[in-house]
Amino acid sequence: MIGVKGRIIDKETRCVHYMEKKDIIAIKFYCCDTYYPCYKCHEIDAGHSIQPWPRDAFDQKAILCGVCKTEQTIESYMNTNTCPTCSSAFNENCRNHHAIYFDV
Repeated sequence: MIGVKGRIIDKETRCVHYMEKKDIIAIKFYCCDTYYPCYKCHEIDAGHSIQPWPRDAFDQKAILCGVCKTEQTIESYMNTNTCPTCSSAFNENCRNHHAIYFDV
């Protein structure tokens, strides 16, 4: 099973910062190769600055669906609002934070 660090509040990777129904993904951070539910959890727990994923690594599996626990590539995640495996809806407002996680 893939471990997720941070201030998680349920088994679908929601955290104290983002806990709406669609807040079900965790992101593997490029800087530490560790999954967190959000950048705020990373800032609190990681002890280092966030380094966004470079464009040439968007083919890497770095997104975890909290519902079915399937990993997907960054490129796949950036082109959909649902999990390709279980069809669970992702929070479309996460796009507002893509520049934190990815070199866009």
